[in-house]
Amino acid sequence: MAMEIKILDERNSWFLRFMSELRDRQIQRDSMRFRTNLRRIGEIFAYEISKELAYQMQTVQTPLGEKAMNLPVEDPVVASILRAGLSLHEGILSFFDRAENAFISAYRKHDETGAFQIKMDYVSCPDLQGKPLILCDPMLATGSSMAVCHKALMEYGTPRHTHLVSVIAAQEGIDYLQKQIPSGDCTLWIGSVDEELTAQSYIVPGLGDAGDLAFGKKLQN
Repeated sequence: MAMEIKILDERNSWFLRFMSELRDRQIQRDSMRFRTNLRRIGEIFAYEISKELAYQMQTVQTPLGEKAMNLPVEDPVVASILRAGLSLHEGILSFFDRAENAFISAYRKHDETGAFQIKMDYVSCPDLQGKPLILCDPMLATGSSMAVCHKALMEYGTPRHTHLVSVIAAQEGIDYLQKQIPSGDCTLWIGSVDEELTAQSYIVPGLGDAGDLAFGKKLQN
């Protein structure tokens, strides 16, 4: 079974306002606003993902009686790729406030030709066996980072279902993930799909470097 793909901007909602502000080069000069919009988008992704989790009828005692309600019976593990994923992670975590957390430090290591490989410095992760996993990264360009980090997390157990979350994706990155993770136990959640990648593998029109816009420019090695 192929990976299921869900794209949020295919339907009108207030999500589109937050997305437009993320992309707007004037508004994104305000790094606090940029982080806030990423958090808001994370909350929207979390709400949509919550519809896919397991529920069970339970009884809630009110001051005046009892109410049977269908309530969630599992909490996800929320994982993010540092550093760009932090604000998105925070938004998802504010919704799934009982979730466990995982963090991965990954980066592009370029060679003298300009080509790059994804290198990982650090992984912190709880047991994933049988749990829903949400792996988030704001930008899905080539798909390499998401694929490498997903593979690394599988060393910590097999999730019941994996939700890959990205705010803006290039079609090339989506195609790559479908080849690398051809599983019916995985759903890819995308805010918006852009068709073009530059020679340096940046998404066009995209929004720029999400990590720099959220947290300031980093020194280049």
